[in-house]
Amino acid sequence: MQSLPEEIEQYRDRKWRRDELLKVETAQDVEAMVEDLGFCLGLTDIRKDLPSVYIAVCGRRDAHMPQNVQKDPEASAAWVLKDEVFQRGKIYYGKLVKGNSMFLAPRMIPHFKAIWGVQKKEEKEMLSANAQKVLKVLRKEWEMATSDLRAECGIKEKKDLTKAIDELQRKMKVVPQEVLYVPKFTYIWTLAEARFPKELSKKVTREEAVREIGRAYLHMCGMTLLGDYSRAFGFARWESGLANHQLVDEGFAERLGVGIYKIKN
Repeated sequence: MQSLPEEIEQYRDRKWRRDELLKVETAQDVEAMVEDLGFCLGLTDIRKDLPSVYIAVCGRRDAHMPQNVQKDPEASAAWVLKDEVFQRGKIYYGKLVKGNSMFLAPRMIPHFKAIWGVQKKEEKEMLSANAQKVLKVLRKEWEMATSDLRAECGIKEKKDLTKAIDELQRKMKVVPQEVLYVPKFTYIWTLAEARFPKELSKKVTREEAVREIGRAYLHMCGMTLLGDYSRAFGFARWESGLANHQLVDEGFAERLGVGIYKIKN
């Protein structure tokens, strides 16, 4: 596997907050990082090869999530920050690409929706029966705790409700609004459009969305190697290539070799 130049690793140290002096400690720090990057993951470590809140809490390159996360102070700190950030409602949060929990800056919401969202007229065809039940209840009630949602939807098995909510998160239909720990742990769910109505109503083409996600990806990485962008988001190679060529044409990036792109200084 081709390695990155040290100057790019240092660039990522700054952008991803993989530095003791830059690590995040507050919800405002996380929000500022997400606004700068465009998007990042939540509680994942360096093996995902993308910036995350956990990596930024650790403030180092070799951040590996331990097996016993409950007893790890860095994992606990990242978990608390994750909850605080999505409850503040300034940054989009949900299980999105490949089921990963992600934070999005508001400007990136229309682009992610253009790729992974589902139009209202497509819901009956694109969503499972249980997902449609959950959506119907939330459109009536606007917000509801997980346990109450299961009862209201008539979904018997907890795992079936979890699967439906995960599906709706990936399609950018619902988001967690709040998390309660007393008297028992539960999420409060709401409609994504209730939190970010302007951003979710904005229409962009798929080509524009792939280009703008690619722009944010190259901005956060500094340099990408052959196949990196396609692997990260599941795009076809030709689609990723077209986006990168457009970024080169406008002077944002430079092409160093086949499939190798670097942000232009």
